[in-house]
Amino acid sequence: MNGRERILAALEGRPADRLPFMPITMMFAADHAGVPYGRYVRDFRILVEAQLAVAEAYDFDYVSSISDPAREVADCGGAVCYFDDQPPAIDETRALLGDKATLARLKVPDPLGGGRMHDRVRAAALFREKAGGRMIEGWVEGPCAMGADLRGINTLMTDFFDDPPFVRDLFAFAVEMELAFARAQVGAGAELIGVGDAAASLVGPAIYEEFVWSYEKKLVDAIRALGARVRLHICGNTRKILGGMGRLGCDIVDLDYYSSLAEARREMGPGPALLGNIDPVRVLKNGTPDSIRKALEECHRQAGGRYVVGAGCEVPRGTSPENVRAMLDYARRGAANPAP
Repeated sequence: MNGRERILAALEGRPADRLPFMPITMMFAADHAGVPYGRYVRDFRILVEAQLAVAEAYDFDYVSSISDPAREVADCGGAVCYFDDQPPAIDETRALLGDKATLARLKVPDPLGGGRMHDRVRAAALFREKAGGRMIEGWVEGPCAMGADLRGINTLMTDFFDDPPFVRDLFAFAVEMELAFARAQVGAGAELIGVGDAAASLVGPAIYEEFVWSYEKKLVDAIRALGARVRLHICGNTRKILGGMGRLGCDIVDLDYYSSLAEARREMGPGPALLGNIDPVRVLKNGTPDSIRKALEECHRQAGGRYVVGAGCEVPRGTSPENVRAMLDYARRGAANPAP
């Protein structure tokens, strides 16, 4: 089986020759290719070549255009700081929507307009030429994450209480923009769209259900209507919102190491494939191949069926090749002894 076939088999509950292996690699991929991260995030050709190289070296089942959360903000005209060998950072002190009235004038950027969003679309197109049998993953921000990027995360947290109508207008704009971005990526070749909504882990279950869930659901449903699969990635402790995450109807749900895969499976049911969720630093970066395999075995046991091998979040820069290959080793032999 090739990577695409393996992932689809897992998502559809069909037998496969091994577990899918889909770790997030960004700085790790750039380092593997020997390129500064500042170049990786600003030139789709470098990103694609680095992703192909790291996928080939470690037998990943997919390639991904995930790089940083600042692409949309940059194209909207927001303040973004760039660095030679670190991820771009959004300057919250100069948040684009520091003045809420700006939202009424803000236009959805053209994802094919030559900006940073277009650069990611070009990555999907180049992947389509070169990825072979690996699944191609695009990426968009979720409504809460994008709202925080445009407004400033600390300010957004008070907006939930001070101005709920503004928050809903902001999230509606975010969904409109991200859907346009996803549509362009799918049209270029992306088969799976990752939705990163890390800020959603900070709001608590009441605010998540009242404000966030319906906008995530609208985005997920619209992406699936394009014919693409959806991977939900919410960093942090999501234990209090697992049920809501499960109701979104995503194909893959990433779980950070704070959350229990057993609890996630109980809350979400058998539908989504669960990915993760070993601690990226203590277990993956600082552990041993043996401890990594044992940790993944426990994750697999808790997740039961439809399990995807990966860490709780990005593979950290500086992780040894041996430790990444330990994940691959478990993916190759984990299917031979499936968890109950």
